[in-house]
Amino acid sequence: MTLQHVRVVGTGLIGTSVGLALRANGIRVSLHDPSPTAQALARDLGAGELDVVDEPDLVVVAAPPDVVAGVVVDELNRWSAAMVTDVASVKERVLTEVAASADPAMLPRYVGSHPMAGRERSGAVAAQADLFEGRTWVICPAAQSAPAAVDLVQRLASVCGAATVTMPADDHDLAVASVSHVPQLAASLVAGRLRDISDEAIALSGQGVRDVTRIAASDPMLWTQILSWNARAIAPVVDVLAQELQRVSEALQELGEESSPAEGARGVLARAIADGQLGHARIPGKHGAAPTAYGTLLVIVPDEPGALGRLFNDMGDAGINLEDLRLEHGMGAQVGIAEVSVLPAVVERLKSVLEDKGWSVHE
Repeated sequence: MTLQHVRVVGTGLIGTSVGLALRANGIRVSLHDPSPTAQALARDLGAGELDVVDEPDLVVVAAPPDVVAGVVVDELNRWSAAMVTDVASVKERVLTEVAASADPAMLPRYVGSHPMAGRERSGAVAAQADLFEGRTWVICPAAQSAPAAVDLVQRLASVCGAATVTMPADDHDLAVASVSHVPQLAASLVAGRLRDISDEAIALSGQGVRDVTRIAASDPMLWTQILSWNARAIAPVVDVLAQELQRVSEALQELGEESSPAEGARGVLARAIADGQLGHARIPGKHGAAPTAYGTLLVIVPDEPGALGRLFNDMGDAGINLEDLRLEHGMGAQVGIAEVSVLPAVVERLKSVLEDKGWSVHE
């Protein structure tokens, strides 16, 4: 099977990004969206062409979760030989509905998949050709999926710059419940508590609250569909989280009493933080490798054009690789605080090098 012509159905963030990535690699892309304006915008952004009638090699369905199964079936019916994949973030329910609605003879041409990439912004204007670079693209073949169809979806992901992982649809949904869907809920709930605090309080926001709430800017309509469709997998995770929060709440109430708090209340808080450390330590490191402990330095960076570039150049001139970076801006200060992470063995040398070049550095 060749990958010369890909039809993208649904020209939001993911669909348009797929089109941009494929066209950047010389692959012909045709676009379709129920909204003429949406598909015309994706075309004008360079994601593909419209009004194509010849059969594609592969159809990528990037429709909302609540309609994606129907669109997959429509595309299977429309084309006699094209392989079809969808990129919805919920897989088992889509597979079940496609299997129930499609002609069984067509099912070998269908393979579910899910690129683990996105942005807080939605729509074609937020699309990026490099959105999938270095990301994981999960492929969830059904028992009926033909090897040729699986291979074509793997090639799609590879061309877009992603690394593929294959797993059953139900395993995928259980996994994303914990690593994607519940984190979205948690971020939204924490951010929601910020609505009612004073302006003076919100002005104290630092990197911690920004990190925790970053994804809270996501599209409510899209996420309502995602959470609804994966509710069976999400609910048990939320139940356990609610039980943990209840224990923490009770401990805090006891510690807030003027009388002596019950023995063990501090232990509940300590265990919650310690369990969080253990869970965080399991998150893969760079390029999906095992987690690595880095040494960090805080560098004061003037808030002016080129300042961060100079910092990177000074590190590069010293032959020191930047492993990770976080940038925080303090309230009222025209500087940024760059937390640079490097291998522990070079922390002292980097500190010395940067101080010699005039940077203010703190451990």
